[in-house]
Amino acid sequence: MRSPLLDTPGAVAADTPDSGVAGHYGDPFAEQRALLAGEAMVDRSNREVVRISGPDRLSWLNSLSSQKLDDLRPGQATQTLLLDAQGRVEHHLTLVDDGAAVWAHVEPGTSAELVAFLDKMRFMLRVEVADVTADYAVVTVLPAAGGARPALPSGAVAVGDDVLLPRELLPGHLGLGLAGLWAYEALRIEDHRPRLGFETDHKTIPHEVGWIGTALHLSKGCYKGQETVARVHNLGHPPRRLVFLHLDGSVDRLPKHGAAVTDGENEVGFVGSAARHHELGPIALAVVKRTVPVDSPLQADGVAASQEVIVPPDAGRNVQIDPALRRRIR
Repeated sequence: MRSPLLDTPGAVAADTPDSGVAGHYGDPFAEQRALLAGEAMVDRSNREVVRISGPDRLSWLNSLSSQKLDDLRPGQATQTLLLDAQGRVEHHLTLVDDGAAVWAHVEPGTSAELVAFLDKMRFMLRVEVADVTADYAVVTVLPAAGGARPALPSGAVAVGDDVLLPRELLPGHLGLGLAGLWAYEALRIEDHRPRLGFETDHKTIPHEVGWIGTALHLSKGCYKGQETVARVHNLGHPPRRLVFLHLDGSVDRLPKHGAAVTDGENEVGFVGSAARHHELGPIALAVVKRTVPVDSPLQADGVAASQEVIVPPDAGRNVQIDPALRRRIR
């Protein structure tokens, strides 16, 4: 769905799968600073929105997904995963319960499959699932340091730093300036936050990208894929690990998503996302083999890169990811 904010003077569309929103409005670095200052909003209205109502919604979602949701408090934002039987990630949901319904936003192009799966799993439970993407747009507003987010209009739903905004209000963009998706992605990469379809592939399990704790509860009841999660956590290590890369700033291009990461002549992983940060310069997230030494200099799509550990090589076997490594995960 194409955003009306793409008609803003200076707006340049982002690349697929985000081509329906602006990558930037002319000055990505200034947009990053405005976003961090709480002076700008990011249009992420290409994301899709699902609403789940009914008195059984939380216990039902708790039984299907990786996060403990049966005692979720109204207004408390969280994340959860849907896994396949082998523990591989199929869906990532950012959600909140407002006391009457759960509101979740998901990656572009994934809501139809998600809704079809959830409808199939309703059985006789008192739940209703609806795709409300046509009615609600996802935007992101970061509160300024020590400050509060602007008051939200009637009908909007807060999901942490994200807002589900009635689409007819999107052109007003909450009275804030605009920051493009390039600005948001640079801050997401700096924050070490993986994105489904970028830092994940068809083989990804939650331990590899650091979703333990943020999107997966290790001591809740059964759900599909839990056996793999428990086995890795208690007995083994994930085969791959998420890393943050500082890229060679003298190169005039960024590594492409999916491009090879190499250690010498050996291919050891793939590039997830890359961006230019207003302070750190060019940065990226990548997924590499667990056995790659943490001090090995790497090449990301031919660009020299140094590693910063996010998921340690000894993750699993009850080794937790240091929360300090999750810079500002929201």
